[in-house]
Amino acid sequence: MALADRTGAAGERTEDGTKGGRLGLPQAVALVVGNIVGTGIFLLPASLAAFGTVSILAFGIVTLGALALAVVFGRLGRRLPASGGPYAYAREGFGEFPGFLNAWSFWITAWAGNAGIAFAWVGYVVYFADAAFGLDWSGVPAQVVIGLTGLWIPALINLAGVTRMGLFQLVTTVVKFAPLVFVAIVGLFFVKAGNFGPFNATDGSWIGALSVSAALVLFAYSGVESAGIAAEKVSDPERNIGRASVYGTLACAVLYMLGTVVVFGTVPHDRLVNSTAPFADAINAMFGGGVWSVVMAALAIVSGLGALNGWTLLVAEMPMAAACDGLFPKMFTRMRGGNVPWVGIVVGTALTSATFVLAFAAENAFTTILLLAAFTTVVPYLFSAAAQLFWLTTDGRRAAGGHLAWNMALAVVALLFSFWMIFGAGADAVFQGTFMLLVGIPVYIWVKASRGEYGPKETTHIVTGELR
Repeated sequence: MALADRTGAAGERTEDGTKGGRLGLPQAVALVVGNIVGTGIFLLPASLAAFGTVSILAFGIVTLGALALAVVFGRLGRRLPASGGPYAYAREGFGEFPGFLNAWSFWITAWAGNAGIAFAWVGYVVYFADAAFGLDWSGVPAQVVIGLTGLWIPALINLAGVTRMGLFQLVTTVVKFAPLVFVAIVGLFFVKAGNFGPFNATDGSWIGALSVSAALVLFAYSGVESAGIAAEKVSDPERNIGRASVYGTLACAVLYMLGTVVVFGTVPHDRLVNSTAPFADAINAMFGGGVWSVVMAALAIVSGLGALNGWTLLVAEMPMAAACDGLFPKMFTRMRGGNVPWVGIVVGTALTSATFVLAFAAENAFTTILLLAAFTTVVPYLFSAAAQLFWLTTDGRRAAGGHLAWNMALAVVALLFSFWMIFGAGADAVFQGTFMLLVGIPVYIWVKASRGEYGPKETTHIVTGELR
């Protein structure tokens, strides 16, 4: 089924007057913010501290790259408001197989990244249980049970319908901003220069530390494409996808930068490196512990549930969009209640659960998952920027006047930024991610063969002994 056909079907007016959408601009912004701000940012300062304050510079650079990507996704969403976002752009620009690889890569990002969110989320649950009730849930069995519970609650919310999912996302987004705003603003008055630690805390060059820490930061911004992926569930997608992408990314950028600086400046470096709840530790450093750190941990827990709620939607939307075009197994198109892709939700959450359990057998599991997810995230980003550059180059007349040069510059920045992020992810993450991408090729072959699509028919004619 062609992308234009699916987009047209989704464009039919519903009873509420929207073009097949269920999420208005506030809910679409909440989806972007909710998916960007998960529990990853609440644990990320501890991971970044291992590289030194060079990671703050990395945060600034990645923020600029993320904003460029947000604008590019807005332009792409206006040009092609089809479900699947980066997958749809790659398929329309470069063909079916690149489209499939993008869908496959983002699908890996979604369910593997959810395991990283859950891993960080568990740390705050354990902290909260100990600080509030004196319960010791630090053992591996307890953490596994907590994490699996946190993964399946959002899955059940998504299975209840898009409306309930959107409401939960809006509420949790408002709640999760509270700790970030509080720490980012109030914490500035408690920052001490001696807490920041060395510029480069690694044994290698600061350039290498900058690149790897930037790749970790990219995971914190993963989600800028959320509105584009859920395009067919967004009202007035030609207008709202771009606005939601930029507004959501800008809001997160301000809080991310300030929050990270405050945590670095309030928690001593040696302690921050080993922290499992750095924002709660920052509150302790400001006010000497007590109820505020417990509240911070509770809000971080809500934030994690909101992020898992939004990403659970995307882990189902991407394969559904590809399956509607015959590039993923047909089972991903099965719906419940008319608009709930239940197979994608269940399969994605099951894969996340398995990844989460296996993570406890790995050293530095959180960092490992983040770097892998960063690589599989940036592949669709790269193809999306390339698709925008391709369309501007081949059909630039649609961008009148100076807008063409501006859009070209943004696309080039987003493309170069994506290449840098692949480099920053490191050899191990690139190898693992590439291997997981290649595993998708037999799936592609199986799906095409099961549909009776074996590629173009080619014939050879033998005339007087020559092959022509």
